[in-house]
Amino acid sequence: MAEKRYLLTPGPTPVPPEVLAALAEPVIHHRARDYREIYERCLARVRDVYRTEHDVLMYTTSGTGAFESAVANLTSPGDRQLVLSAGNFGERWAGMVKAFGADLVHVRLDWGEMPEPDDLRSALVEAGDVRVVYLTHSETSTGVVCDIQALAAVAKEAGALVVVDAVSSLGAVPVETDAWELDVVVSGSQKALMCPPGLGFVSVSPAALDAASRATAARYVLDWERTRKAQAKLDAPFTPAVSLVRGLDVALGLLLDEGLETAFERHARLGRACREGAKAMGLELFSPDDDRSAVVTAIHAPDGVDATEVVSALRDRFGITIANGQAQLKGKVFRIGHIGWFDIFDITTALAAVELTLTDAGAEIERGVAVTRALDAWSEHTRV
Repeated sequence: MAEKRYLLTPGPTPVPPEVLAALAEPVIHHRARDYREIYERCLARVRDVYRTEHDVLMYTTSGTGAFESAVANLTSPGDRQLVLSAGNFGERWAGMVKAFGADLVHVRLDWGEMPEPDDLRSALVEAGDVRVVYLTHSETSTGVVCDIQALAAVAKEAGALVVVDAVSSLGAVPVETDAWELDVVVSGSQKALMCPPGLGFVSVSPAALDAASRATAARYVLDWERTRKAQAKLDAPFTPAVSLVRGLDVALGLLLDEGLETAFERHARLGRACREGAKAMGLELFSPDDDRSAVVTAIHAPDGVDATEVVSALRDRFGITIANGQAQLKGKVFRIGHIGWFDIFDITTALAAVELTLTDAGAEIERGVAVTRALDAWSEHTRV
């Protein structure tokens, strides 16, 4: 019998069969009428998910490519730009800002620490004239989802543009692009949007477009204005990933039919169930024990157990793929994703397999307690 596989990483995430079916349809030309109809509907739907009236630019790239478009379009060499980081993807912002020749102010917090408005406020006062502030909404290396609204308000008070990494948060937890005055929000197709990797998105405010018109850093494929002008005519400046766009159209339809608020509630309940199941096994959480932590749950490996071996055993014995820790957390924590096309039984499957794996590794765990507690937690009412 063919092995059944389970994908429980924070990205890529499982893809619904309706989306897979759309991806399997014959390839069409990107300037044909039938594609333009899909493209127009897809651009409108992605704006709805972003909750913005402004342009959301679509690129054939990963979420990291969307990161780079933000830095490339907003940077002139020597500009003072600030990155607030508390994990691997905050470090990625810093690396890009430095690569494009900006004067980087890097505010580093401990991995797993929750960035607070006062951290940013004091850094901005000390740094002086900061043009752009880069923030990470959902830091999947640690499981922390920060209060991006409060952080953005501090940056705006200082007169800076606000750029947000929402690669794993968009569609999973509330992201109010316009209401929170977020100038640029980047995301990707392979997380809560339930598609394969390959599409990157960038929302751009009028202020961000104005700043980009004066920025001098080199860019070509990722140039905002070139893409914005093409999308206004339902075109793309370069050949788009037509099949992925067709799949994304279906996926966004599923998400919007569910309702964003309902999706946020579902993700919060899944996160709670995962955390409670882990705690029932006697495991220590690395990510916050907070309903806002609805994207991925990071869990300390028990003393004497290598998280790398846990991840390998789950894959080899049960066909379950979860994520190891990154960088200095590798081997110390393991991460269970629950964004996108997930339900409670995906979580209980993962927890049951973790329980078996840790028991075999010598951990003292009461059999079945994790699944029972997770199901109880799932049934409890959540307000997001």
